[in-house]
Amino acid sequence: MRTTMIRYGIFGGLTGFVIFLSHLTFAKYLSYTILELFGYISIFLSLSFIYFAMKHYRDNVNGGIISLGKGVWIGVLISLLVGIGIGIADFIYTRFLNPNFYDEYAQMLIAEGREEEIFEMTSIGGALFMVALVVVIGFMISLIAALILRRDKK
Repeated sequence: MRTTMIRYGIFGGLTGFVIFLSHLTFAKYLSYTILELFGYISIFLSLSFIYFAMKHYRDNVNGGIISLGKGVWIGVLISLLVGIGIGIADFIYTRFLNPNFYDEYAQMLIAEGREEEIFEMTSIGGALFMVALVVVIGFMISLIAALILRRDKK
């Protein structure tokens, strides 16, 4: 199980890192709404590895059996690795590539009359938020995938 989680977690983490960082490099040409949409797309594409990891584990490692709990556990650990990949990409972008991102985003919210949505954010805080967001979304995907793939007896 460990090998499956690490392999698919690394695939997902690298996918998330590359997709997330690549769409952020075009941030100055895109609206924040489009960036947010691309961010969620990159999260869901990266978390798709959860399903494939569970299926691989069930069919190739565990003799066609996977419990709900084990499936969710696999998915959550993969989500953590994906979250770390996306969090690193977010940190690199907001710390080195566009250190003014949070100020620019706050200015956009002010221009739209959404001042109440502004809160203080740092590169580390943003990265940790992304990790937490990905793990929460990953948990939901893990639960759904585990329900679909669950097979207690052969």
